Amino acid sequence: MEPVANACEDFSAEPSPRWRRYVVGSGSLHREGHAQRFETVDATSSQYSDAQLDDYAGLQRRNFPWSPPLTLAVRARFSHPAGEVLGTAGFGFWNDPFVMTGGRLPALPRAIWFFYASPPSDLKLDLRVPGCGWKAATIDALRPVAGLLAPLAPAAVLPMNVRPVYRALWPTLQQALRISEEPIAAGMTEWHTYTLHWGEETSSFRVDGVLLMEDVPSPRGPLGFVMWLDNQFMVATPWGRFRWGLLDAPSSQWMEVDWLKIGRA
Repeated sequence: MEPVANACEDFSAEPSPRWRRYVVGSGSLHREGHAQRFETVDATSSQYSDAQLDDYAGLQRRNFPWSPPLTLAVRARFSHPAGEVLGTAGFGFWNDPFVMTGGRLPALPRAIWFFYASPPSDLKLDLRVPGCGWKAATIDALRPVAGLLAPLAPAAVLPMNVRPVYRALWPTLQQALRISEEPIAAGMTEWHTYTLHWGEETSSFRVDGVLLMEDVPSPRGPLGFVMWLDNQFMVATPWGRFRWGLLDAPSSQWMEVDWLKIGRA
């Protein structure tokens, strides 16, 4: 499939048919004034709830629409500050490794996006950055070097529990997996413009035009676009903690998106 050239959406009307609407549980997608609202209302830990737009449902990963170089810009805000939105949310590009849209085998993750996870999520992938919160992030665990390191992973888990060993070994593994993260200090409840430039070799992120992270290694394409808010949590740490589950999210919580633009850089 030829890479998609661009996409623009101002949400002044219903989203373009190019985006698949995925709504489950207490999730909903609807316009709120000039914005598209991704919302859950009274989500419970007994049911997965999600409000999502994406463009890769039914496609094999080799046919996902987006490859670098390109730029994504999104103007968005949230109902609650970091830590009070319960679950995960964000927007960007990934390879849907957990088979949420079906028809594919599970895979290791590959992504470049603005990503949020609330406690008790603990995705401790970057040595310097907390395992939860609102951040810019990249990962490419499908690089050939990652496959070469995979047989060593079980033996490395126990030593990683020793902090000096973890601090000595993890930066090399983090570099091999092209993991880069940077927390976003901008308040989530305020309107901000989030921009990422996905280059063929390196990438950069900005918030309201201010540089957040630059010259970080890029994941390879093709990837699919996703924008979502849900009630799940996940724990995955270098020292062997792995857990997934759902959260109670009483009342309403939402992400509003005023517009998005994707263009070839």
